Amino acid sequence: MSGAILDDIDRKILSALLGDARKPYLEIARECGVSGAAIHQRVKKLEDAGIITGSRLIVKPSALGLNVCAYINVTLSQADKYENVIKSLKAVPEVVECHFVTGKCALLLKVYCFDNDHLINVLVKTIQNIPYIQSTETMISLDSAFERQVWVKNYKDR
Repeated sequence: MSGAILDDIDRKILSALLGDARKPYLEIARECGVSGAAIHQRVKKLEDAGIITGSRLIVKPSALGLNVCAYINVTLSQADKYENVIKSLKAVPEVVECHFVTGKCALLLKVYCFDNDHLINVLVKTIQNIPYIQSTETMISLDSAFERQVWVKNYKDR
């Protein structure tokens, strides 16, 4: 659902769930001044509309020893082969995000590795060997200033 108009209660529900996806519906209901059943119904409506697509745990990569975060620009030799390349990239566990982008490159990847040697191995022995990948340019993230979910704002407030 594109450009959905959310009322204040929908926005409160989304904000609460974005802050803590495990927050009990009854607690959200108290904060919103409605019944628990109303929260269940509204969450179901938001899911049916495609606004909420699931919930997940967030694992801190460095807690698993994944100390190198890198962004990789990928240039393709044949632009119409990007679906083949994406299929191959999905099989690389270090690649956690893949975006088809505009500009000089076709894809922007986010990868996590244990160290620089691991990153070199992933780049040279895996990613650069995928058919139709012409070249890569890698940027190593030195620090993540912040990460967040999208903000919840009513369409009419734009």
